[in-house]
Amino acid sequence: MTAPDASRAPLLVETRDDRVVATLNRPERRNAIDRAMVDALHGLCEELERTPRTLILRGAGGTFAAGADIAQLRDRGAAEALEGINSRVFARIRALPMPVIAAVDGYALGGGAELAYAADLRIATPAARFGNPETSLGIIAAAGATWRLRELVGEPLALELLLTGRIIDGAEAYTAGLIAELHPSDELLPAAHAIADRIARNDRAATIATKRAFLAPPAAHPQIDLELQAPLFESPEKDRRMTEFLERRAQRGAS
Repeated sequence: MTAPDASRAPLLVETRDDRVVATLNRPERRNAIDRAMVDALHGLCEELERTPRTLILRGAGGTFAAGADIAQLRDRGAAEALEGINSRVFARIRALPMPVIAAVDGYALGGGAELAYAADLRIATPAARFGNPETSLGIIAAAGATWRLRELVGEPLALELLLTGRIIDGAEAYTAGLIAELHPSDELLPAAHAIADRIARNDRAATIATKRAFLAPPAAHPQIDLELQAPLFESPEKDRRMTEFLERRAQRGAS
């Protein structure tokens, strides 16, 4: 029996102690998101829910994801729409305990854009292309764009992009605040790792609590902040880090 070729998997996963790099791996289809890729993303989420790590999402072949798989979408009916195949996995990615970084090169359209919107941080190249052309295909952007995009870039631009299907490049995405950093293609993954390095230097429990507080609904504040802060105030890591800070400050003052 021939062993399965791992390079043909819809998602390539590299696991390190403090992070995971997941590469969408359908380059022959511009990484269009099909059911097999969704299933693989659910499997990755299960792992990261059990063992929290920072996640870097990227695409193979110079494209992030050119959308959902149109051949599969065409064959789906109302029942599949209500199932929320893409929407549910994107929500699960957004809710992961540790930060998610989308490193976007090339197309991030339709479902690919919505996957990027679900990340906590987005960085991109000038060649990146973001857009939601769903209405041109007779459907809506129902996997997060109708509300996440407004949160990210504001209502006027979000409505324009959703209603016209206009595609914006990396420079416009940066100006609009959709992405945090702009890098050449060969520097994109190193830049994502640099962000993950900065996250790794911080206290993991505090990072997880910060993300939980940030994603909580407005009505939950300020109580949820206090509830998340309370165990951190009792943690040995807080005492260690604050003691080291005070010692460094004292040393600077004495020099």
